[in-house]
Amino acid sequence: MTKKVHPAKEYGMIIFGIILLSVGVYFFKIPNGFSTGGVSGMGTLLGGANFLFSAATWIAIINVFLLFIGFIFLGKTTGFRTVLCSLLFSLITFLLEKFIPITAPLTDQPLLELVYAMILTSVGAAILFHYDASSGGTDIMALILKKYTSLNVGKALLAVDSLIALSSFFIFGIKIGLFSILGLFSKAFLVDQVIDSINSCKYFIAITDKSEIVTQFINQELHHGATVTDAIGSYTHNKKYMVHTVCKRMEAIRLRKRIKEIDPHAFIIITTTSEIIGRGFRSA
Repeated sequence: MTKKVHPAKEYGMIIFGIILLSVGVYFFKIPNGFSTGGVSGMGTLLGGANFLFSAATWIAIINVFLLFIGFIFLGKTTGFRTVLCSLLFSLITFLLEKFIPITAPLTDQPLLELVYAMILTSVGAAILFHYDASSGGTDIMALILKKYTSLNVGKALLAVDSLIALSSFFIFGIKIGLFSILGLFSKAFLVDQVIDSINSCKYFIAITDKSEIVTQFINQELHHGATVTDAIGSYTHNKKYMVHTVCKRMEAIRLRKRIKEIDPHAFIIITTTSEIIGRGFRSA
């Protein structure tokens, strides 16, 4: 069984994800009026329409209102992390607004700024989702949809955020509206790709006649299990063994090297997967 991630590392990654998300929203989404969904999109719309408060203040208000839903439907652990992320996201956005005020886009290249906005926010959101957290708001709704339906995170975000992105046409005009729709679809795609990359594991099939030594390394050094089946070569008719196992990407490098050391003639098949459910990986 793989070792659990240390809580300090988990929360460190969560904070890193929130920082990426906050920077992407404040420096690139809000100044350009990109409303690609989420609470940041709602805040951008309301702030851009000069409705009562600034965008950062609206983000804080809406997040607090929606946090209760996270506790009800997602459980205490995810709920607590969502509260932490939501408050930290609102605090960082508020501090940036206070100490680094921005009244116009950083450049005159909206497409360039959309790219940075989507990369930063998508990577940040994917990191949070990976550690069972979210920045609050409509991300909570996406996690609920993911939990109770067959939708993945990207499609759930797309379903929840479409209406917000479409609203940007009425607040900021056709140009920004089109950029927002483009950003919405880009984010839905990028979030899933980043999550798959984070979850990426390797599936090994090693055909060898030294299966006991190979499985001993897998069990004792990598702390994973393995399945061994008999095999007969169709050409040589020699008896071999097929060792099946899965491991993390960094462990795959060690395993591949060790198998070749044990049996230089071993035939190894390695494939990439992001959906491994079972002990030592994902529980569901």
